[in-house]
Amino acid sequence: MNNNQTSAVNNTANKTFTTKYMVELAAMIAIIIIMAFTPLGYIKLPGLTITFLTIPVAVGAIILGPVGGLICGLTFGLTSLYQAVTGGSVFTFALFNISPVFTIILTVVPRTLEGLLTGLIFKGLHNIRSVQKVSYYIASLACPLLNTLLFMSTLVALFYRTDFIQTYVTKFAASNPFTFVIAFVGTQGAIEAVVCFVVASILSRTLYAVLVKNA
Repeated sequence: MNNNQTSAVNNTANKTFTTKYMVELAAMIAIIIIMAFTPLGYIKLPGLTITFLTIPVAVGAIILGPVGGLICGLTFGLTSLYQAVTGGSVFTFALFNISPVFTIILTVVPRTLEGLLTGLIFKGLHNIRSVQKVSYYIASLACPLLNTLLFMSTLVALFYRTDFIQTYVTKFAASNPFTFVIAFVGTQGAIEAVVCFVVASILSRTLYAVLVKNA
């Protein structure tokens, strides 16, 4: 095989990989959007809403890497912003009426970072032979935990002093931002973490074996 033929084969392989990656990324984005606008994605409760969108974000970050995770997280954030703007989420809709700019930051930035960091965590751990097998489980748990941590820390930083959030502070008899977060998240955050950990770890390990290892 001459140099021109070798170059042609390499270009074809790169194009195939790029096309495959984009198809997989598009599929994950579609799943996030479908879940966001059906009961599969959210369970509406007073205060926060339980979300299972961390599942496709975690899976996307694991099988598509940090960049794929970032894009999946961004998609999650944009659907969350849409809910805030349209009133799909009563809580974030109220925040949007207080400050649209802060609400854009709150709904988009933490979710984008969540996907990116989950991808980086998995990539880093998966390259360590001794923890490679558990890297799927750690990343799948990290994603919902990061979602809660980043969202709530941003909420406190941007909105804690507002009258709206202070009504919750009074309701929960919270003495400081930390106790407010614990009381506000409560069992909702635990449910998100457990469901994402179980479902995402199973799906990601299976899909990684099929889509990545066999690529």
